Amino acid sequence: MDWARILAYVTGTVDQELLARNEYLAAENRIIKAQLKGRLKLSDAERGVLGEIGHRLGRQVLADVATIARPDTILGWYRKLVARKFDGSKARRGPGRPRIKREVEQLIIRMASENRDWGYDRIAGALANLGHEISDQTVGNVLRRHGLPPASERKRTTSWTDFIRTHMELLAGTDFFTAEVLTLRGLVTYYVLFFIHLESRRVYIAGLTVHPNEPWMKQIARNVTMDDWGALRDCRYLLHDRDTKFTRSLRDIIGSGRVEPLALPARSPNLNAYAERWVRSVKEECLSKVILFGERSLRRALSNYVDHFHAERNHQGKGNVLLFPQVADRQREGPVRCRERLGGLLRYYHREAA
Repeated sequence: MDWARILAYVTGTVDQELLARNEYLAAENRIIKAQLKGRLKLSDAERGVLGEIGHRLGRQVLADVATIARPDTILGWYRKLVARKFDGSKARRGPGRPRIKREVEQLIIRMASENRDWGYDRIAGALANLGHEISDQTVGNVLRRHGLPPASERKRTTSWTDFIRTHMELLAGTDFFTAEVLTLRGLVTYYVLFFIHLESRRVYIAGLTVHPNEPWMKQIARNVTMDDWGALRDCRYLLHDRDTKFTRSLRDIIGSGRVEPLALPARSPNLNAYAERWVRSVKEECLSKVILFGERSLRRALSNYVDHFHAERNHQGKGNVLLFPQVADRQREGPVRCRERLGGLLRYYHREAA
């Protein structure tokens, strides 16, 4: 047997095997397709692969083996594949300048919001300090897109947050809260009036009474505005709600002490947030956990809690530190001791001074 016959035999055998394999795969595909419900959903990449192979096979062969789509459809996929390859659309840039990064856009909004008198040029310069080179026109476009007016309009108004932040050292807040006290007459509601300095968070219990009438309120106003030791001696503004107990005469007395009372809009507790937060703290951490027997019991509970609040309680809003730490606080040596108040309701752990 010569080499030509051997080669023809081997080639014929291989061709027969390939034909058998293809016939089997085509039959298998038809069976699977018949049992699938609905149309097959192919991705663009999958259509491209089938289109490229189908183009090599030709329409006649596809008519015998294709099961998921008609031959014309598969050949159409190939034409789209070629068109996408050579159209160059992905390399083309749209008109105008490219969109700035989201990080830079957020910086523009932040700078404009935190600095009401900064114009477009000033913001562009501040961004250049951070390595972002953009034009003042781009700054203006970003601000307009987010509904922020130019500096000439922004600086006409001051937000409440800006006012609080700017005048923190000169601001105090005041409010009432109630406590239920057991007495010989039964359960009695006491009204507690307090003041809080916003910067330091120092709290002053101005008084407590069953009847917060005008004479009582006027005396409180005189006490807190005394030059030597009044709770408002270093303050310039006093925030309070529109409770009728804050009478005109009280406001006049406080105003005469160089403190300007600021009556907040109705139903806006968030504007006096520091006072509201302290009420929540004293109730949740102290008053809601004790039974108060008489006025003296209430005074004792409030006095202990205020001392604990000032010197023994860490405050997250002030860097998670004590407001008014003692000299021996935060030392690393010495035995650990626990200071208890109100029968262990309030605890403070510290090291005993050497």
